[in-house]
Amino acid sequence: MSNLITRSISALVYAIIFISAILFSAETYIGLLAIFASVCIYEFSKIIKLKNLIPYVFLIAIIFLSITKITFFYTSPLIAFSLIGLFWLLYLLISTKPIKYNSFGEKLLMHIIYLVLPFFFLIKLPFINNSYVPNIIIYIILIIWTNDSFAYLVGKNFGKHKLFKSVSPKKTIEGFIGGLIFSVFAGFLIAKFSNVFSILDWIIIAIIVSIFGSLGDLVESKFKRQAKVKDSGTIMPGHGGLLDRLDSLFFLAPFVYLYIHYIM
Repeated sequence: MSNLITRSISALVYAIIFISAILFSAETYIGLLAIFASVCIYEFSKIIKLKNLIPYVFLIAIIFLSITKITFFYTSPLIAFSLIGLFWLLYLLISTKPIKYNSFGEKLLMHIIYLVLPFFFLIKLPFINNSYVPNIIIYIILIIWTNDSFAYLVGKNFGKHKLFKSVSPKKTIEGFIGGLIFSVFAGFLIAKFSNVFSILDWIIIAIIVSIFGSLGDLVESKFKRQAKVKDSGTIMPGHGGLLDRLDSLFFLAPFVYLYIHYIM
């Protein structure tokens, strides 16, 4: 019971801080994300055993790029490079091959692909025609929470077939499907009660969030399993590290950005 209370309080504080920063202004949103990204880089550096400040230099550079007005010169190459890198990680996940990061260059590349570039697109997500629309991020977070909650509930009560047993033994195919179905329903409700995007757009976004959010969680689990650690850190009592809470959001950000800004 005490662990449940600790987890609940920790999650509530995290949610209040994150949502307040999102709603207050674009500056507080970017500022808090920069802090979150710095913590995640620190935690990820411990997982893959990289002791170097260069990932933080890349983070500062990507923050500068994200807040400049002229983005069309470099956004397309960045989204292409980011998606190629993330699909490569998904290939290694699905094929059950180990993720190799022995050299300094490989470890730095992991930081860029897995954290720095997704962070850039997470910053850019709520900006439509250079106008900050905070509800976009709020709604995406709601879909993530819906997906995670119902994937857990459905998997716990009806799960029989393992999704990726070698990476995360508790996740099931039934839980994955349950999370996806309820995420789509959440996307439908969001569209009905908001004036941001159409019903079809939110259903597609919900599908992207559910699928790539779940896969992002599995990729982080694979990194941790290879490093033989349970959590990415201890900053959130009862939950583990900040990366454990943000792995889904970071991973799905480039895919949702691609849909909203290039396809929709």
